[in-house]
Amino acid sequence: MKNIFLYLLLILSITVSPQEKPTLYLIGDSTMSDKKDRDKNPEHGWGQMLPELMTSEINIENHAVNGRSTRSFISEDRWKEVKINLKPGDFVFIQFGHNDQKIKDSSRYTNPFTQYRANLEKFVKESREKGATPILMSSIVRRNFNEEGVLVDTHGEYPLVTRMVAEYLEVPFIDMQLMTEQLEIAYGPEDSRNLHLHLEPGEDSYEPDGRHDDTHLSEKGATIVASLALQEIARENLELKKYIKPKVLEENLFQK
Repeated sequence: MKNIFLYLLLILSITVSPQEKPTLYLIGDSTMSDKKDRDKNPEHGWGQMLPELMTSEINIENHAVNGRSTRSFISEDRWKEVKINLKPGDFVFIQFGHNDQKIKDSSRYTNPFTQYRANLEKFVKESREKGATPILMSSIVRRNFNEEGVLVDTHGEYPLVTRMVAEYLEVPFIDMQLMTEQLEIAYGPEDSRNLHLHLEPGEDSYEPDGRHDDTHLSEKGATIVASLALQEIARENLELKKYIKPKVLEENLFQK
């Protein structure tokens, strides 16, 4: 009788013990990465804003790094580090393309239809092998308006290939290219400067010489882009939806 009682206690303790929280891993480039000196640095990656927009019921590990392509992320063993730690129930945001197109850099460049595609498929398949859920994302657009006020694409075939991989492997896909294109156009050629880094000399102590950068994001821009991604996840009714703070889903992000 005593042994049966102890056995029941053991089963009960296992049943009621808290489950380990899932982790959301981010792999990508500078548009997503955490920035050093966050309190002073005017540049923000949209991934670094996620902890403020999601609940404490999920851990967030941002492994995105400035300047990385799918090729260099793998060759530097950055993907290996993430893969080793993946567990069932985790999620992986995958967003590359900015640096894969660096055709003059053999350590980063990938042909979009061959090696870039193969690398994306590798991330997806190996995430699934570990029981994690991969989520593919197209690149965010650059603020690149021509003289007529038309936003001109700079990423070529890379977003298209990301869509192709998502469809082929039946992976959740978040069209960051479309959403950020709509965002830049809604703000227009002038006001969209506030989404990026347009600083005059002496305006910011962290950038004393000034900086005009239409690729990377300001704190405002990064917060809006991160919120757009989460709103789309909610619209797609992905499992990750339950970890998004309700206030994020209520915001009108295209209002200046």
